[in-house]
Amino acid sequence: MSDPDIPSAEAKAETPPTPPADHAAHWKGSIRIVLGILATWFFISLGCSVLFREFLDSHLPSVGGAPFGFWMAQQGSILGFVLLLIVYRKLMNSLDQRHHLEDEA
Repeated sequence: MSDPDIPSAEAKAETPPTPPADHAAHWKGSIRIVLGILATWFFISLGCSVLFREFLDSHLPSVGGAPFGFWMAQQGSILGFVLLLIVYRKLMNSLDQRHHLEDEA
């Protein structure tokens, strides 16, 4: 008598094995993604709102009646951060798939 909840040996043999994950390459890729995201975040939050504010104010149009540098400090850096979260998720998911480490749920 066999239990229907326990898969048989034939059912186990039918699923193809996944290739082994290269953890070192995955780690290197994830560090590269994180460093790129952090550099972009630094540029958006500090660069656009503090360091390059005068240049942005004089060379780019105003947004909502406020100079562009001021707008970046108040609203743009927050929107940039949310976009970076979305980009990070997509990049990490594709990296996980490339190295056969995607979630099963």
